[in-house]
Amino acid sequence: MIATVHTTEKAFENAIIHALVSNGGYEEGNANSFSQELALDKVILLRFIQTSQPEAWQNLTDIHAAEVELKFIQRLCQELENRGMLDVLRYGIIEYGVRFKLAFFKPASSLNPDTLALYKQNILTVTRQVRYSPNHENCLDLLLSINGLPVATVELKNQFTGQNVDKAKRQYVQDRDNRDLLFQFKRRALVHFAVDPDEIWMTTRIDGSNTRFLPFNKGYNKGAGNPPNPKGYKTAYLWEEIWAKDSWLDIIGRFLHLEQEIIKLDGKTVKKESLIFPRFHQLDVVRKLTADARVKGPGHDYLIQHSAGSGKSNSIAWLAYQLASLYNDQDERVFDLVIVITDRRVLDQQLQDTIYQFEHKQGVVQKIDKNSAQLAEALVSGTNIIITTLQKFPFVLDKIREILEKNKIGELPKRNYALIVDEAHSSQSGEASKKMKEVLSINDLSLSAKQESLVDEEDDIEDNIRKSMRARGKQANLSFFAFTATPKPKTLEDFGQINAQGQPEPFHLYSMRQAIEEGFIMDVLQNYTTYRTYFKISKAIADDPNISKKKTSQAIAKFLSLHPHNLAQKTEVIIEHFRQCVMHKIGGKAKAMVVTASRPHVIRYKEEFDNYLQKQGYADIKALVAFTAFTDRETYIEYAESDINGFGEKELPEKFETVEYQLLIVADNIKLVSISHYCTPCM
Repeated sequence: MIATVHTTEKAFENAIIHALVSNGGYEEGNANSFSQELALDKVILLRFIQTSQPEAWQNLTDIHAAEVELKFIQRLCQELENRGMLDVLRYGIIEYGVRFKLAFFKPASSLNPDTLALYKQNILTVTRQVRYSPNHENCLDLLLSINGLPVATVELKNQFTGQNVDKAKRQYVQDRDNRDLLFQFKRRALVHFAVDPDEIWMTTRIDGSNTRFLPFNKGYNKGAGNPPNPKGYKTAYLWEEIWAKDSWLDIIGRFLHLEQEIIKLDGKTVKKESLIFPRFHQLDVVRKLTADARVKGPGHDYLIQHSAGSGKSNSIAWLAYQLASLYNDQDERVFDLVIVITDRRVLDQQLQDTIYQFEHKQGVVQKIDKNSAQLAEALVSGTNIIITTLQKFPFVLDKIREILEKNKIGELPKRNYALIVDEAHSSQSGEASKKMKEVLSINDLSLSAKQESLVDEEDDIEDNIRKSMRARGKQANLSFFAFTATPKPKTLEDFGQINAQGQPEPFHLYSMRQAIEEGFIMDVLQNYTTYRTYFKISKAIADDPNISKKKTSQAIAKFLSLHPHNLAQKTEVIIEHFRQCVMHKIGGKAKAMVVTASRPHVIRYKEEFDNYLQKQGYADIKALVAFTAFTDRETYIEYAESDINGFGEKELPEKFETVEYQLLIVADNIKLVSISHYCTPCM
């Protein structure tokens, strides 16, 4: 039976409130109880404090007597001003030595029944038509609060009344002022939703025309949007699932986090803060993975196919933290240790910062970047999460097996491991695969490029990971979580889940099509400029049965592509095309990304570009490079992005945004399509 979808905004609002109050664990709040001056509901707040923490309240009453409510509210507002809503909700406040919790979060296990009882004391409210400021009569459609403290605002629209989610977004941009306390960044409401029956968008910072909304949609047919819902509104999952009490408190307690970045501008240091709220696919993948691991335990493989632009770094951070604190129904810890393998240098600090916000503990994450002794020490030290490089993948597996079998270090008991592999950048790096390759004579960058690109004849990182796992067979104490944007068929076959048609598929998918349609990466094929090299070798190869056609074709192609004369010709075409056809676009601010075949190609092209620009006297064009550091095996020359650019890799996005640089040279497998600049790709 198909449910009736009412067509007025009021009916839409009523349906949401009815679902939250009837099945979501909410109470309907009273708009008259909301203090416009304080931007919180004092009635609900004091009720929660007095009923959940009566002893603490009595102790504070003994100190402040008749002024206890006033003093408590003053202290709370001061802490909200200084620390922000998220930190106050998680860690409470102290007034005259008396500690108060502003929310209780569900424990990872049921070992402590008192904590579970406190969790049930939380009061979640949904309040309609809230007038939120003493300076005007504007009101919100819906306000979601936890124990009287506002955490989310909601603007509703309905297409049947001639308005949709875009109108709701414009309302936030044009009519919601961040000078009003409720909309001040991180001090009150943490997230703001624009919702209609078909789509959901959200933002964590209201800032006029600078407000940036992100989609919170499930995706449909591997693209943007939401699938049809035979039971009602397409967006019903928001209030039926996401905002439901257990889910909502879990998001506030274990997902939402404040990201801080130090930026240097004109010799000054500026701290940039961003509040990160998970997009739907990020929340969905972490919850589905942990739910499956909770039931099945260790010993299983999971393939997560998430496109560039999916926010894999945050997804991995959330997953690592939650796997490290995962308990099964018998209150037994599922994994003793989580190992994150990546070559993203920024992920180490990101993991540290993210998990510190959840735990307020140092030492939860340890980086392994030295030798086997360091790894062995981490394995026995009780560290919950280890992060190491992708190149150490086979070594990590061998060391785990060695320690478990020999049990010589600290009498280490048998443990269960979760291995998270961030393979997103792996194809940039041939370092790990070199251990498994036959030693070749490399005289120059041409042969280094050949080694890096002939994946049909030589295994790449994904092959090595897959073969390392399969060579050892499935281990009952080891679960494997692999994040990749483009898994190979063999990887899908080995690690994918079998669908109803008997075909392997990833455990979770966020497609490139969805990322493009949602605006997180560019569809480079829309503005694709190719420069082709033609050569005739097919006949000669076909006539000689002793020659491998594919291998020879690739070898000759690589040789030609790196030949100085060929590079010089291509460089002239690319730069002149950019100057004549592209450079004037976007008000003279257009940029281009040159996608090359390998990291050695990046080095050669940068040299040719610099030479050509200098020769022509083109002072208005400068090029940057982006690649993972590598070493020429024959000459042992190390090539690093920072050495060539003259600044650290973290500064690249900021530098490329300036008018000083116009061209970015990358390798085809670096997956920099996620850079949200207006670039015209050239290849």
